[in-house]
Amino acid sequence: MEQFDLERYLKELEYLVNIDSGSKSLEGVAQIGEYFSEKFKAAGWNIKKYDIAPEIAPCIEITNRDTDRFDILLLGHMDTVFPAGTVKERPFTIKDGKAYGPGVIDMKSGLLSAYYALDGLKDQELSICLLLNSEEEMGSRRVRPWLEKAAGKSRYVFVLEAARENGDLVLTRKGLGRYTFEFHGVAAHAGVAPQNGISAILELGHWIVALHGLTDFSSGLTLNVGTVVGGTTANVVADYAKAELDFRVADMSQVHIIKQKIDSLLAHAKTSGVKIGVSGGMTRPPLNPTEETQKICRLAETIGKELDMTVHWAKTGGGSDGNFSAALGVPTIDGLGPVGGNAHGTHEYMLIESVEPRIHLLRRMIKEAVQVK
Repeated sequence: MEQFDLERYLKELEYLVNIDSGSKSLEGVAQIGEYFSEKFKAAGWNIKKYDIAPEIAPCIEITNRDTDRFDILLLGHMDTVFPAGTVKERPFTIKDGKAYGPGVIDMKSGLLSAYYALDGLKDQELSICLLLNSEEEMGSRRVRPWLEKAAGKSRYVFVLEAARENGDLVLTRKGLGRYTFEFHGVAAHAGVAPQNGISAILELGHWIVALHGLTDFSSGLTLNVGTVVGGTTANVVADYAKAELDFRVADMSQVHIIKQKIDSLLAHAKTSGVKIGVSGGMTRPPLNPTEETQKICRLAETIGKELDMTVHWAKTGGGSDGNFSAALGVPTIDGLGPVGGNAHGTHEYMLIESVEPRIHLLRRMIKEAVQVK
C-alpha cells in the first residue's frame, strides 16, 4: 500500500455515500458495484458479476487469481437501509472528526478500506477473494448460497462490518429469524351480536403474551412482536389480524424452543374457530467462535499491540453475512471496518481517526493469518 492519503480517502467516501443505494435502489447499488469493479480492475484484479435475482442488483466477486480455493475471503455489502432521496436530505458531511451520511459506516467505509488494505497484494502468494453483496440489509436470502459456496472454499473469513463504537471487533453474533402470523376469524357487530364473531385480534393477543414470555436475557434468547395489524373499526369483531415476530438466539438449541411454542399455540388455540397461518423461520445462524477462530483472535490482538491499538471483542445481537461462514465452521472475524456508530440511524457516523489504523490492522490480518499454526 502506498503512503495513505486520508484526504483522497474521504473524497472517495463522499462520492460513495452520496449515492442512494438502499437495497431496492438497484441502480444505486449497481453504481457502487461498478465503482469498485473499475478500481480493482485497474489494479489488475479479476472481476466477476453475478445476476443472482432480478429483484436485486448484481453481486460482485473480486479475486487476485484464478483458483477454486481461497486463503482469505472478505465479505462486504453494497446496499444500505435508506430509501431513495435520503442523500438529498442529508448528504455526506464532516464535523468534529466524524464523517456522517447514509451508509457511511454500514458499510461504505468498510468497502473502501478493504480496497486500500488490498492495494498492492494482488501478486502475493495468498489467494484472496472479496465478495460484494447487494442485499445484505434484506437478509441475504437470495445471495446466501453464493456466499456459502465461497466460504466453504476459504480458510479464513474477514467481515468488513464496522468496529463497535468503542473500537471492539466482533467475535460473536446471535442467530436471528422472523415469523409472520395471520389469524382469520369471523366478523360480527361488537354491540348487537358479538357472540357470533370470532376475534382474530383476541387470538393474536394470546400469541404475543406467550411468545414474549420465552424471552430470557440471561441465556441470550429474545423475541419481539414488532408489527401488528388487524380489524376494521372498534365496533366490529376483527376477522383478520397479522403480526411479525423477530427472534434472536445465542445457539441453535433455542430455535427448537421457539418452534415448540409455536406448534403448541397452533395446536391449542385459545379462540375457538380461528384459523391460523404461520410462515418464516431462521434466517441467519449464530456466529460463535471455534478454537481456530480464537487463534486468529490472538493474532489480531498481537498486531493491535504492534500498531498501538488495543483489540477487544464484542458480542452483538445483530447479524451479518459472517453468520453464514461461521456456521460452516470457517474461522470468521467480524467488525474489521473503521470505528463508527448509529448505523441505520439519522446520525450514522464514522470516526475519521480510526480509518488508517484499521486499514493497517486489516492488511496485516490478511497477510499473516495463513501463518497461524
